[in-house]
Formats: sequence, C-alpha cells, structure tokens
Amino acid sequence: MTFLKERGDLGVEPVLRERHIPSSTYYRWCRSENDPCEHSRRDAELTEKIRQIHADSGVVYGSPRVPAVLRREGAATGRKRVERLMCEAGLHGISPRRSERG
Repeated sequence: MTFLKERGDLGVEPVLRERHIPSSTYYRWCRSENDPCEHSRRDAELTEKIRQIHADSGVVYGSPRVPAVLRREGAATGRKRVERLMCEAGLHGISPRRSERG
C-alpha cells in the first residue's frame, strides 16, 4: 500500500476500489505505521533486552538461556517468543557440543 503514499496525485478511494481493498484496511494500516500496537512495542523492548543479554554473554547464550536470564530480571516471557525475536534480530547462540569425526 506504499504506492498510495508515493502517488499523491491519485485519490485513495478509487485506487482501493480498483484493487478490491476495503478502505478500512488501508486506514488501519496507516494507523498501525504511526502507532504500533502494544505487542509490537513490547517485542521491540524485549529485543533490546535480548541483544544486551546476548552481548553480555559473549555472544554465547541462545534461546534456552536468554529466557532464564530475563526471568531472573523480572521479565516473564516464553522461550518460543525469545526464539522468534532472536531469529528476527539475527542472533544465534553457540553450541558447546561439537562432534569431531575422523
């Protein structure tokens, strides 16, 4: 829907009608860009905490240990949410178990 913002000469309603998009969907999308929902804001805060914990661990801690540290700090969150946020942020732990073959 960014094409509507790029093309100021076009009216919003005719373009939405042509593309079979309800106008309420467009306006909800515009509002969500300016004012993210509580879940998105909380995810952003948690991601910053996760980045800090990950960096403090020497880039070693992964998704099993990070939630434990968050719980100790008082931020209760699940392992799967931490996994998702770490994946989105491009953070990975280091596994100490490496088998050597040969």
